[in-house]
Amino acid sequence: MSDSESASDEDDAERETLTPPDDADGEREADGDDAVVLSPETWQMAVPPRTPPIAADPPPTGEPFDDERWYLNREFSELSFQWRVLHEATDDRQPPLERLRFLSILTRNLDEFFMKRVGGLKQQIDAGTTEPTVDGATPREQWADALSMAADLFEVQSQCYHEGVKPALREAGVEVLEYDDLRPEEVDHLRERFESSVLPTLTPLTFDPAHPFPFLSNLSLSLAVRTRKPDGTVRFSRIKVPENLPRLVPAGPDYPADGETRVVPVERVIAANLDLVFPDVEIVDHSTFRVTRNAEVRRNEDVAEGLIERIEDVLRERRFATLVRIEIDEDTPPAVRDLLAEHLDVDDREVFERRAPLALSDFGSLYDLDTPELKRPEWTPQQHPRFVDLDPKQPEELFESIRERDALVHHPYHSFTDTVQAFLDAAAHDPDTLAIKAAIYRTAPDSRVLGSLIDAAKNGKQVAVMVELKARFDEENNLRWVKRLEEEGIHVAYGTVDLKTHSKVALAVREEGDDVRLYSHVATGNYHSGTAKGYADLGLFTADHDVGQDLVRLFNSFTGHSRNRSYRKLLVAPETLRERLYELIDRERDHALAGRGGRIVAKMNALEDPGVVERLYEAGEAGAEIDLVVRGICRLRPGVDGVTETVRVHSVVGRFLEHSRIFRFGNAGDPEYYIGSADWMTRNLDRRVEAVAPVEDPALRETLDGVLSTMLDDNRRRWEMRSDGSYVQARPGPDEESRDTHEVLMGRARNRAPDERSGRETEPRRDPSVDLDGVFTSETDAN
Repeated sequence: MSDSESASDEDDAERETLTPPDDADGEREADGDDAVVLSPETWQMAVPPRTPPIAADPPPTGEPFDDERWYLNREFSELSFQWRVLHEATDDRQPPLERLRFLSILTRNLDEFFMKRVGGLKQQIDAGTTEPTVDGATPREQWADALSMAADLFEVQSQCYHEGVKPALREAGVEVLEYDDLRPEEVDHLRERFESSVLPTLTPLTFDPAHPFPFLSNLSLSLAVRTRKPDGTVRFSRIKVPENLPRLVPAGPDYPADGETRVVPVERVIAANLDLVFPDVEIVDHSTFRVTRNAEVRRNEDVAEGLIERIEDVLRERRFATLVRIEIDEDTPPAVRDLLAEHLDVDDREVFERRAPLALSDFGSLYDLDTPELKRPEWTPQQHPRFVDLDPKQPEELFESIRERDALVHHPYHSFTDTVQAFLDAAAHDPDTLAIKAAIYRTAPDSRVLGSLIDAAKNGKQVAVMVELKARFDEENNLRWVKRLEEEGIHVAYGTVDLKTHSKVALAVREEGDDVRLYSHVATGNYHSGTAKGYADLGLFTADHDVGQDLVRLFNSFTGHSRNRSYRKLLVAPETLRERLYELIDRERDHALAGRGGRIVAKMNALEDPGVVERLYEAGEAGAEIDLVVRGICRLRPGVDGVTETVRVHSVVGRFLEHSRIFRFGNAGDPEYYIGSADWMTRNLDRRVEAVAPVEDPALRETLDGVLSTMLDDNRRRWEMRSDGSYVQARPGPDEESRDTHEVLMGRARNRAPDERSGRETEPRRDPSVDLDGVFTSETDAN
């Protein structure tokens, strides 16, 4: 696109802000009436697919916004997102291993949902809590309905594996076998392997009057085995499938070979050789089961103990926490089912009978097979044009580049190693850098990020690190790093009991002549090289003095004992973010009321806070055009006549996990842009330390516009919400090309990556197909 074309687009955008297109108030296309609701009966024929509704009709227009019917339930909205994830597996347009990968992802997602959300509801029920949430549902009602909704997800997941994915893999030469499918020589091979490699790792635990019921660790896969002694006595034993053994065992010594891969789940291998585990007794029956424990372990915060000791106690207590789910093979004998339910003290509704295999999360290992034809082409993050010509041995070049102009990086399209890691490495080895500060929420077990900070300390820099010990399921990894950092003499802050530090920020303090300059990195994603390859996140590098001073104050609040109540440019939770967010939304409402065309385009992971939802309702009722790209939970009802006709909620689910947060407020032609770590959830606004930064460089704003417009123009991975909380997936028309957000952005990154001869950056250009200052009309709203 030429510069003149870009300027023309900008001019048109300003005019459309004042004068929306004629069809702005017209009937919306793709209302979803022809969509098929996903269910165990329909998932194979759902075109276009629609997730199940999660709410009844909204209240009549004119009802106050504190009416519970205006708000969708958080837990049900989360399960609706899991339907969208599951559809990536049921969609036969996907290569078979991609479909299997999403079955694996869904298993991990639902494991976490039960551990955190269902566990929390059960905790409230046990405490006698009956107070409803903003949508009017009590903890017990939410618990019961969530279990019912999850049951359909489990059923479709199992059906998809057996009727869709497994046959497709078999046709492509990748077979996951039952023992009856094995060749005689394979049976012999597996028996030898079992006796030499598997049997020594097993520990059968028998339950009888002399032995208590065995302890079952969280998410462990087990075999329930009943045996009969010669005197007729029947005994129950549990065998834990060792987690350090491969879940899928090659059926022969030479697989994969000659384009053929034949594997068997290890629990099937154990079951077929139980006579070696229990000699001289009759094997009556065997079946598999799996338990899930509550991860919502809460400590008494009045107890005087250090935060490290408290986190260590939480980790210990989590091992023995209340069970929230049992998954059992559908062939499990009723007597075994009853025994498990009785001794594990679970409600019958918490027992899910499923067609084996259970724990499909382990099957993701097949994705590593050298079978490119069965998955998408691999993606290699590209070099960012601003960083490509920088000499790592000349760290001052990197700082000079940032000083000249802000830089915006977009992972995984841009390399984390060549940008964020390069920034930290440069600061660690630059003789003029005086100090480095970083806030770590999650990081890799072998983190190069923290390795750079250790190098900086060894090089005489002042290093301060905020490590959030309460990052759920990463507590143990973070504890290890805290101890390692302290051993290196680094100042480590652990956060506070009442606030979780979720901000993703880093600061390099550099001496330049007689002055000290601050170089900042404010991001939406963690300092984690692993997730940077699969999570879509943004990071802003800037030498803006005000942003740097704000980070100085923020880091001082981590290590000191007081918090700042005001900041120059950053929006910081819990101090200023909520208030400023309200002001920005209300301003767009006022612009709409005054005929100046209120406009909001916001991207986030979740929209849950009732106060924010209420203000968005007020802005929508005033006529503000609002597009919300919300990956997961959303309490707001779009498309309600007279209230949210101009509000649209989208969700993009595809190759990468959408994790970035972008907030764009039209401001009558003088827009403001922000990126940062905070979703629009109560916990982010009130109970976490978050940092959101303004993006002021015009070229970087254009880049953000390009990301947002690409997502709104997606007709392959985008879903649009209806007022009942269901989502309908966009589909290309008969003569329309497919527009997949992640494919488009990968292509854009490839095209803009510099070649070996030049490091000059190609200026980012706005995608012309969607005008963010105008109205998102039926022209780009796919069926």
